[in-house]
Amino acid sequence: MSQFKIALYPGDGIGPDVLEQAVRVMHRIGEIHDLTFDTKSLDWGHAYWKKHGTVVPEGFLEEIREVDSILLGAVGWPDEIPDHVTLAPLVQIRQAFDQYACVRPANLFSGLESVLAGRTSKDIDFVVVRENSEGEYIDNGGRFKQGTADEVAVQTAIHTRKGVERILRFAFDTARRRRGKLTMATKSNAQKYSYVMWDDILEELKSEYPDVEAGRMHCDAAVMNLVRWPEQFDVVVASNLFGDLLTDLGGILGGGLGLAPSSNENPTREFPSMFEPVHGSAPDIAGKGIANPIAAILSLAMMLDHLECVDAAEDVRKAVESALLQGARTPDLGGQLTTIQMGDAVIAALTTAES
Repeated sequence: MSQFKIALYPGDGIGPDVLEQAVRVMHRIGEIHDLTFDTKSLDWGHAYWKKHGTVVPEGFLEEIREVDSILLGAVGWPDEIPDHVTLAPLVQIRQAFDQYACVRPANLFSGLESVLAGRTSKDIDFVVVRENSEGEYIDNGGRFKQGTADEVAVQTAIHTRKGVERILRFAFDTARRRRGKLTMATKSNAQKYSYVMWDDILEELKSEYPDVEAGRMHCDAAVMNLVRWPEQFDVVVASNLFGDLLTDLGGILGGGLGLAPSSNENPTREFPSMFEPVHGSAPDIAGKGIANPIAAILSLAMMLDHLECVDAAEDVRKAVESALLQGARTPDLGGQLTTIQMGDAVIAALTTAES
């Protein structure tokens, strides 16, 4: 029996709703594959802020440093707390635990329709690898003469050779395990220092990966071409900001953000990694029981892969696909199932596969 320590961070809005279903699936797949999950739940976020004036406690990183993985629901309550405040702890987790590889698959399940007319599951199957530790998300800058007519805001992105090289190597290795094609999205025609460095490092690494077809594309062209020719993409690698933008597009091409999982990985496993749905907290539907939990469940599958429980991860994905093929749909997919009923459908598919 394998045992893992998992920190559960339900967060805000629909986060607790979708995470609850992912946890149900986690324990069921554990029963099937003889895995045990020792969980600790974190009451951080909007509710914590209302009581204490901060979204996380002081020293919060130490509370999760020794776990094997973190499973997150969603964060944010923008009507009451600015988004940059609720997001700050996630950025701190990513940077403190060196979760430098954000992996966000975009694949359309059989039986679902894409927003692109005539496209099927054969056309939409790519993954975006996002540099997750530096770039535009470094807190580097400030605001001066704030609130006056002379106000100035400066925020400078930081790109290091170490950071760029390691995310490109991670993306090359990912392409090797998939279809052997890598596209790097930058903006080196306009930002001649940072993104020309990205271009240079890609050229330096190409010879080490002769089995991977590697090319580069300006980010604006990548946005256009992902819509025009999604079938031509396999692995897309990008900086922190560009990767964030491209993955929302990938989510909607793959059937909707309710289906889009992601990982924030520390590939060395020196620190815990974090797994979360791409979608936000959607406070407008919080507590209504209609949120789609599939993205959270697929994020669980990515966590299982990272924990080297590959067979369990594949069984979860197959159960999701089976449930969708049998017509299980939440309202965002045109159906009427509740969040819990969608979780029930995936667990039923797991049970059926086991028998």
